[in-house]
Amino acid sequence: MTHLLSSAEESAIALANSERFIPGGVSSINRLMSPSIAFSRGKGALMWDSEGKEYIDFHAGFAPFLLGHNQAEVNNAVIKGIEQAKSLFGSGPVDMEGELAALLCNSIEALEKVTFLNTGSEATALAIKLSRAVTGKDHIISMQGSYNGNSDELASNVFNTLEQIGPRVSPGEYPLFPLGAGTLIQKQKVVHTVNFNDLDSIRYVVEKYPVAAVILEPVLQNVGVICPAEGYLQGLRELADLHGFLVIHDEVKTGFRQGVGGYSSVANVMPDLVTYGKAVANGFPIGMLGGKAKYMDAFISPDISKRPLLAGTYNGHPVGLAASIATVNFLIDHGAEVYGHLEKLGKQAEDGMNAAFVSKGIKGVVARLGSAMSFYFMDHLPVDFHDLLLHHDFERDLALRRRLVEAGVFVVPVATKQISISSAHTERDIEMLVKKFEEFLI
Repeated sequence: MTHLLSSAEESAIALANSERFIPGGVSSINRLMSPSIAFSRGKGALMWDSEGKEYIDFHAGFAPFLLGHNQAEVNNAVIKGIEQAKSLFGSGPVDMEGELAALLCNSIEALEKVTFLNTGSEATALAIKLSRAVTGKDHIISMQGSYNGNSDELASNVFNTLEQIGPRVSPGEYPLFPLGAGTLIQKQKVVHTVNFNDLDSIRYVVEKYPVAAVILEPVLQNVGVICPAEGYLQGLRELADLHGFLVIHDEVKTGFRQGVGGYSSVANVMPDLVTYGKAVANGFPIGMLGGKAKYMDAFISPDISKRPLLAGTYNGHPVGLAASIATVNFLIDHGAEVYGHLEKLGKQAEDGMNAAFVSKGIKGVVARLGSAMSFYFMDHLPVDFHDLLLHHDFERDLALRRRLVEAGVFVVPVATKQISISSAHTERDIEMLVKKFEEFLI
């Protein structure tokens, strides 16, 4: 008699096999989660594991799948490029590179010029290098609770304990805790981490140190969804103009989720530099750095002492370019329909989950920005990371997420992390999310 393995057993075997040759069994440690599920395919809003169990996907691979998995127009554009023998030529301009740059710069107010990389992490690291080159200053300000990529100077202070960073200080900064070993961030002492929504602490740092840039997600989306307070982004813009540092909006997650113009257009506050990735290619790999031409042109400065290095064999790879062109054109052509649908589904989920808190008599709130949302066991929307640490029930959050995953509603099983809705989701998908959320809410 054939023994049929469960999905959990199949996934455990797949992980063990991979661990023989890959450290941890995965190529990004962020994918090590419990439960660990080996997914085999995805289409639209659905994913299937190696045993064929179906899940409604509200994780979206850390949010790039704005149009859903394997969206036809995007996939076909990539296939067409391959069939047309598009390749990596390694010399001179490429037609798709120029086409995508023009498309983006003509559609996004924050972009006067743009360059293409492979990941969001590359884009944010290059933004830091560029900001130092054009300002002649060394120090950087980042946000507690924000993830800005895996580079040495930015991969720190996302999830920390009060014991590590201490109580809220304002004005002031927090001890640095890198996300991994092998960095010099604590020794170099040129990165300063402050809380989101705290202009007094930014002012405090820039008055003590020569600051090249402040880098931030304009909406914190790696600890759920924490929105900027009224006047915060504009106040930061004014401080930058006064003190001569650059504002870098890391829109790798926020970009294209509310509109083609990114969150900068929503807030009507323009950064000096901006990074994109994820949704701009609907899951295909690409990173982008753009902004004001007077800063971007430093990459071709005749003065080598002011010219940061911009180089990479796979920069402007035809697969990422084709996917991005197709994605952005689709969003331009169908924007009203796509973003209207996303807003409708987002509100349906927000209202349903808030109603579940009320019906169960449980203290909780839902934070949402368009198609990105999260829930908190708090009586108010969080304003910064310390607010989360002091008021949110992380264990309760994680337990609820694991129950949802077991029921075939895949939200990433990490407390506070973003729930991402795609244009491929339906009202019925949201109904299932809300139904199971209420069922497991205790």
